[in-house]
Amino acid sequence: MDQAIAAVRAPGEDLEHLGALALLGVAGALQFSIAIAQILLTVAAFCWLAVILIRHERFEAPSFFWPLAAYAAMTLVSAALSPDPRTSIVDSKQLVLFLLVPITYRFVHGKQSGTLITVVVSCAAASAAFGIFQYGILHYDQLSQRPQGTLGHYMTYSGLLMLVITAALARILFSNSGRTWPALVMPALVVAVALTSTRSAWVGVCAGAAVLFSLKDFRLFAVLPIVLAVFIALAPASVTKRFFSMFDMNDPTNRDRVAMLHIGERMIAAHPLTGVGPNMVEPLYTHYRGPDAVNKVNPHLHNNFVQIAAERGLPALALWLWFIVSLVRDLWLRFRTSPRFYRFTAAGGLAATAALLTAGLFEYNFGDSEVLMLFLILVTVPAAAQRR
Repeated sequence: MDQAIAAVRAPGEDLEHLGALALLGVAGALQFSIAIAQILLTVAAFCWLAVILIRHERFEAPSFFWPLAAYAAMTLVSAALSPDPRTSIVDSKQLVLFLLVPITYRFVHGKQSGTLITVVVSCAAASAAFGIFQYGILHYDQLSQRPQGTLGHYMTYSGLLMLVITAALARILFSNSGRTWPALVMPALVVAVALTSTRSAWVGVCAGAAVLFSLKDFRLFAVLPIVLAVFIALAPASVTKRFFSMFDMNDPTNRDRVAMLHIGERMIAAHPLTGVGPNMVEPLYTHYRGPDAVNKVNPHLHNNFVQIAAERGLPALALWLWFIVSLVRDLWLRFRTSPRFYRFTAAGGLAATAALLTAGLFEYNFGDSEVLMLFLILVTVPAAAQRR
């Protein structure tokens, strides 16, 4: 009798297993190919929806998903009122990626969270090794040609490495198991992100590490001067020159970022409620460009806060900030109350959020699909791991 009961499979069990595997594939494939990651996300989404329908489950998501959904709705309003609604609505397809929150929440259970982080770190280690190979052997050692792994842009590559470093460091500092592998690959991750010469990612890594050090032990900050000294001593001259350029306001890229803030201010002043429309910053850039602008046109304003307000309006920015506050609150509560095994996921989520926001002061990384996907997975894992 007991054997007969054990043999009964829950409805949709195979779909649930397939969805969980597809989600693991998404987390790993992001380091190599957005196309493969999106195909796997489609599989995971189909399985998620099918399991909900077959088992008659109600929709479930962490509390921070709802302000994110409200932000998506405001984005669609902005797109509908855009000077070019067709372009803006097509660009809004990225909102579908927000479904990663309920999908991750449904498919990641208990200790599977550790498996997911291991997959992410392992794939990033391989990607980092390839980036180092590009720099050292293929001569991707100039600002015009930087390491980018197998991805399409060095900014995406460095942004993903930035998030993985926060996850790996969180596991090293807070997990009671599985720390050896992240510790072994951490040097490759750090070297790879350094060789991209992406200053925003560097700042993001430092912010994420600072959060983790603060949560663990303030005495860990003593290692930072040592790390900085080693970096300056061992880094290639082009990388150290790039580092010091962060503090040079005569640097053309720094001056252009300040100019973009002014351009964003003009866009917001002209369209405070719904913005100029998603994907309309570049077409309208010349209408708002001032004499201080370095480049004639830019695809975006290199700042999450200004970009969102200029594109989608101040109400959308308020909703996005509501999402960030709700997310940080959720992660903080889980960090304070979680069992020890799950604590590192919450710490990693807090560090990833700090890294994204800090790097996002100089780059529109919330609009980078690969970075956004990995970010949403990492910050949802703490809630998913403790879901009953």
